[in-house]
Amino acid sequence: MSTSVREEPYWKVSPWLTAETFVAYRRGRFLVVQLNSPHQVISTSAWIGGLTCNVTHLVNHQSCEAKGHSDRYEEIAALGLNGYHKSVCEQLTLDPESTAVMGTAANMIYAAHETGSYEDVRVDAIVTAGVEGNACCAGDPSQWQETSAGWNKLPHVAGTINTMLMLNQPMRPEAQVRAVSTATEGKTAALTELGVSSRYSADLATGTGTDQISIASVIDASRYTYASASPHTKVGELIGSTVRRATRTALRWQNGLEPSITRGLFHALRRFGFSEAGFLEAMRVRMNDVSHCLLDRNRNAVLYEPQAAAAAYAFGSVLDRIRYGVLPATSGAEILRQQAATLAAALAAQPESWHRFWTQLDVDIEQPLRAIYDAIALGWSAKWSKD
Repeated sequence: MSTSVREEPYWKVSPWLTAETFVAYRRGRFLVVQLNSPHQVISTSAWIGGLTCNVTHLVNHQSCEAKGHSDRYEEIAALGLNGYHKSVCEQLTLDPESTAVMGTAANMIYAAHETGSYEDVRVDAIVTAGVEGNACCAGDPSQWQETSAGWNKLPHVAGTINTMLMLNQPMRPEAQVRAVSTATEGKTAALTELGVSSRYSADLATGTGTDQISIASVIDASRYTYASASPHTKVGELIGSTVRRATRTALRWQNGLEPSITRGLFHALRRFGFSEAGFLEAMRVRMNDVSHCLLDRNRNAVLYEPQAAAAAYAFGSVLDRIRYGVLPATSGAEILRQQAATLAAALAAQPESWHRFWTQLDVDIEQPLRAIYDAIALGWSAKWSKD
């Protein structure tokens, strides 16, 4: 059991969420889940991670700000993983031997809670999420390596998705391990839904390099013990859906990733190098001063135009199919040329001019964004042409 030097720790002043098997408290930079009875827990916690039955509290902690907080980075690095775990527990007057700790740069006020239930099964997901700094795709080039001598590069925690998952039913150990996979798939589904791009490759993100998770299932010999958390089961469905919804909500609060905001060209093509600064510079060399000035003042009319964004997403998706070998690379330039012409026609609001735009565009498969910039310049100029 946990120990405390205070009869009533300060974080217990007011519950944020109360359920049958747990109580969640949010106080300042901490979010604490107190398990009301023995639970089997699997977690990524540095001190007591893995599968255990000794955890009484789950903690999510904002350890730093996302950008420029170098003194905190240095302080955490000096403490080491176990030292950081211990320092968090000391602040909360919790026993480090029975507390699973996760750290993040996300604000605890943006934590999202979602619940799902079916008959007597209830699943609660509490997620904090940030993806601006280090969203990545599994298999991306890594930024650090763990060796017997330590880490050769300290990861700056600029983006993290932390998941707390509580189940009110017992789970067999193998089912709890499967629950980690199902919850991860739910998280990735949310990122795919929002079109979050990797910061390290041209792929869509599957998570961040610092994601953490804690899953707790009640221990109760009088109840049926579930053998699977596969997405084909109701338990797995609840895990996947609650984590997916909670991740999506947390990203809306932390990063402003409203679905309608993600419709822009920047979001559609960021993973291929599209940026607002690059876009404006590219337009400067493709337009006369009058047209460029008008576009600069009305850039959102271009960057967030729905039909143009749809064409940009199509361009990115087709480029993926070429990169992955689904479509022949020898036809790549010709295929992308069609998508670029669609973007130009959409931006010009002149679908009847598609063929004309197609004849004016060319694609360098090694630098595909040039065709995007050409298409934007053509479409914008044609929109206000007197011809």
